[in-house]
Amino acid sequence: MNNLLIIGAGGVGNVVVKKCARARDIFSKITLASRTLSKCEKIASEADSPVEIAQVDADDSAQVESLIRKTGADLVINVALPYQDLSIMDGCLAAGAHYLDTANYEPPDEARFCYKWQWDYFDRFKDAGLMALLGCGFDPGVTNIFCAWALKHHFDEIHYIDIVDCNAGDHGHPFATNFNPEINIREVSAKGRYYEDGKWKETDPLAVHRTFDFPEVGPKEMYLMYHEEMESLARHIPGIKRMRFWMTFSENYLTHLRVLENVGMTRIDPVLFEGRQIIPLQFLKALLPEPSSLAAGYKGKTCIGCIIEGVKDNKRKNVFIYNVCDHQDAFADTGGQAISYTTGVPTMIGAKLMATGVWQGKGVFNVEQLNPDPFMENLNELGLPWQVVFPDTHLVD
Repeated sequence: MNNLLIIGAGGVGNVVVKKCARARDIFSKITLASRTLSKCEKIASEADSPVEIAQVDADDSAQVESLIRKTGADLVINVALPYQDLSIMDGCLAAGAHYLDTANYEPPDEARFCYKWQWDYFDRFKDAGLMALLGCGFDPGVTNIFCAWALKHHFDEIHYIDIVDCNAGDHGHPFATNFNPEINIREVSAKGRYYEDGKWKETDPLAVHRTFDFPEVGPKEMYLMYHEEMESLARHIPGIKRMRFWMTFSENYLTHLRVLENVGMTRIDPVLFEGRQIIPLQFLKALLPEPSSLAAGYKGKTCIGCIIEGVKDNKRKNVFIYNVCDHQDAFADTGGQAISYTTGVPTMIGAKLMATGVWQGKGVFNVEQLNPDPFMENLNELGLPWQVVFPDTHLVD
């Protein structure tokens, strides 16, 4: 799998390309494709080694298939939109290429994150002798790996997981999103969900919150949300009694979001405007800053980790595994901000482990199903060092 086709030329694609371009002993050929060729040209011009570029509409599986055949790609890295996961997977199956993505499929007309659509591809990939790796970013991705690594090395059984995600950076804009605005706002404005006693329980959007003292960042207010890695972790990590996901937001961000919701700008259903149908959230996306444009002036840090509680040798045990990433360090390395960096580096690591045969399989997999150790080693080596501490008490009540 040393011939890569990377689809998506946003902030994450920028990081993936530049990291892969420094590993030519592993990736002999790299092609970057997007609907907007100028974005590909810019990223390729900044890479440390030659990167070919191409234009593709990732909504069209026939175009994806044709491009895979034209480039001879063995592995397709999907860092496009979650709506395009299935069409890219279809293109991979038709052309005989392996697949990797960072976020699970979501239908365009419904804010619903769900792995079932992609898990249903298992037999098709298995029968084709191909591997599809899902959710290999940070959350999902690294957070799943943290849990698998903790289970392997520190627990006989995991009972409680709290995934905490803090961006304490300042990009200098009144309102902007750190990744694709359409995906970000759909995610934040959806109802919260958490897993408890074998059932999914629902909350109103951002209704449940806690104050948490993040390492190297300090106390921040974090809000309970639904996030896709919980769906796969509930399936693959046995014994879980409760699992929650928390993300921090500034009061400024929340105020802007409430206003946008109140005036209908976050709607994802079509409305009639001057004789044509438009989707308000897609129009809002066109008005907001491009996430990749935030990188140069971004200051501050992110802290993302997993608070895990369980049993080892019949004794209760608590573990907190986390990474801290500095926006300016990320920009110095790849020209990207920390949100793109923390997603793009794990994507490159997953591709590296697949390309070198360290991670193998036929069918569709989530990262926690694979050996976490080489991934954890690569995080330290490639720019996302992690820490593990053993607190005496519960960190989240």
